[in-house]
Amino acid sequence: MSDEAKILVVDDEERIRRLLKMYLEREKYDVDDAENGEKALKMALEEDYDLIVLDLMMPGIDGIEVCEEIRKHKATPIIMLTAKGEEANRVQGFEAGTDDYIVKPFSPREVVLRVKALLRRSSSTKFLQTETTTKDVLVFPYLTIDNDAHRVTADGKLINLTPKEYELLHYLAQAPDKVFAREQLLKDVWNYEFFGDLRTVDTHIKRLREKLNKVTPEAANMISTVWGVGYKFEAVKE
Repeated sequence: MSDEAKILVVDDEERIRRLLKMYLEREKYDVDDAENGEKALKMALEEDYDLIVLDLMMPGIDGIEVCEEIRKHKATPIIMLTAKGEEANRVQGFEAGTDDYIVKPFSPREVVLRVKALLRRSSSTKFLQTETTTKDVLVFPYLTIDNDAHRVTADGKLINLTPKEYELLHYLAQAPDKVFAREQLLKDVWNYEFFGDLRTVDTHIKRLREKLNKVTPEAANMISTVWGVGYKFEAVKE
């Protein structure tokens, strides 16, 4: 990598911030830190971070609120940290737009590996915009998905997606006209199985459509709802 990735670490415990900062800086990342949600939100909106490691349980503005507010403005990849491993917290995090999830206590090396993996998958990171000839490309009218560069364009304009939004769109587009149940999307895209609350999928589909619709409604309409079942990608003809 020619440039350092810029990372924001957010946790109300100084020990955890110091530990993660040390491990990430060893990997040559440029690391800032914040001790609360208010400061983190200000920094995340003012700076262009390549990734944010965000604690869920904080006094004042918690990690969920910070994540939701960031998602209104940016597609910055987010890894959520929490001391609570309960399903409800994980669902909340996914709904808010978290891309990955690590439960405390954790190994700092595991966090470093997750950070590297998420940066590789990120549609917004500058490191993935290569000039090499791409091979893994899905081309449709109004929409092109370049999987080598994790880049989506609609009518030639770049669409800024979070890693999970990208993975969901690519997963659907690989099998045009095939209907996927919400449960299957959760299992295959999020690698997570839970029952009774499927709003995570609906929330991400809504965000995807909104982002595509800002450029071209035709691309947004390719993601079709199959009522009572789930979603499918319709490859429209010009």
